Parts: sequence; C-alpha cells; structure tokens
Amino acid sequence: MSGKRPLDILVISDVHLGIYGCHAKELANYLDSVDPRVLILNGDIIDIWQFSKRYFPKSHTKVIRRILKMIGKGTEVYYLTGNHDEALRKYAGFGLSNFVIDNKLILEVDGKRHWFFHGDVYDVTMKNSKWLAKLGGKGYDILIILNRLVNHLLEKMGREKMSFSKKVKESVKQAVKFISDFEQTVVEIAVDKDFDVVCCGHIHQPEIKNMQYNGKTVTYLNSGDWVESLTALEYSQGCWQLYQHAGKKETATEEEEEMVVVAEWAVAARVINF
Repeated sequence: MSGKRPLDILVISDVHLGIYGCHAKELANYLDSVDPRVLILNGDIIDIWQFSKRYFPKSHTKVIRRILKMIGKGTEVYYLTGNHDEALRKYAGFGLSNFVIDNKLILEVDGKRHWFFHGDVYDVTMKNSKWLAKLGGKGYDILIILNRLVNHLLEKMGREKMSFSKKVKESVKQAVKFISDFEQTVVEIAVDKDFDVVCCGHIHQPEIKNMQYNGKTVTYLNSGDWVESLTALEYSQGCWQLYQHAGKKETATEEEEEMVVVAEWAVAARVINF
C-alpha cells in the first residue's frame, strides 16, 4: 500500500514554474499524496513568458520530476497549452506512450462529454491586445512578489497574511465583470458544442458550479492556480471536487528565505524596467 489517494482524474493549471510567486514545494508535496489514473495539466505550467535562467530553484524542478515519475508509472498525462506556455503549441498533437501535448482534450467520463482547455482563447484581452496581456502578466508577477514580501514580514510579526490580488479582484468591478463574462462565454460555447462539462484554468479563480444557457445546464469547472489559490480538481467515484491545499504555505526553508532577498532585488529591477 502506497498510502496515496487514488483518483480517476486530476486537473491542475496555472502553476507558473519559473516565477517567484509559484508555490512549487506545496504542489510537489500534493503530487506525492495522490495517485491519479489521468493527470491533466491545463496550461501555464511553465511560465515561458517570464522564464529566467537566474531563477528556477530545486522545488520547481521537483514538480517536473514528480510528473515524469507519474508518466513512468503509467499515469496518462495530457499537457494542454496555455498562453504563458504557448511556445509549446507548435507541438500540439505530439504523443509519446502515455504522454500527450495538445491544445484541448475531449473525454467521455461516466457518460458525460468533458471539454478541457486552458481558456485564454476566449479572453478578449489575449485575442486583441496580446502585448497588453503580457504587460499585465508582468504587473501581476510584481504584485505577487510584493505580496510575498509583505506576508513574509507579517508572518515574522505573528500577523495574518493577506492577498493583494484577491482584494483587487473583489474591489474592482471590471475584474469581477471579466470573470463573469469569461465563465458565461465558455459555458455558451460548451452548450453550442453539446458538452456536459467544461473545464478551464487561466483566470486563477477555482470554481465548480452548474450554469444555464438556452435551457441547457453545463457544469463549469476551473482548477484555480498554484500561485495564490493552491487548488486542483479531483474526479473520483463519479464526482468532481475542488482540492484546497491546507495551510497554503509550508514552513520557510533556507531556499525560500534566500528567495525573499532575491525577490527584493527582482522587484526593484522589474519596476525600473516596467
């Protein structure tokens, strides 16, 4: 007995390996605790947009090793491309044994048609102003770095941590509208294509809910992210559930303490070049 939880399907997205905000250690620990038959990596696993040779710590490499280990043990692994790892889209359709790279995935699961894709193709900002989306990505990365620095100080002071981006999303009406519009657009297209379940990432908003359009009901799923939410989607015994990593952040290691110092310099450098 391995002690790992068996799962029929596991979906993770928006890991953003290669940026300071990625909680790679927590993800590696989570992957060690489960044994999925199918693993769907639903986009933005490696952040190629903001990838830097100067920053790819052991914890990030460990996540890749965990996934490779799953492939070696027979787990079906589908890498679905997102906007931050769009460089891999030229390899769509590539398959090697039980590993596949593609832009979308359609599965029949317990009699229901499931449609998996990252979601950036239905993001108006991505379609019409890609440079603006990349600029926003840099701004988000800086916000996350600042947030982690502030939370590091709050933790030292025994104070409760906070999420900058969550407060922004909750307070800015346009951000709330964007999320609502994104979900509605995806569901409408899913209904038109006769899918029962649609699963995305991209907007970093974990969710499981039923939505209606034209008299039809579609289950909308979003796996969230491993930058802030630390969530995944698990399918087992005929039911989808949202996994939330407990505690969110592991006890700081020497590597993470060093990362805080590095991040301070990174923030300064990025702000100057922004």
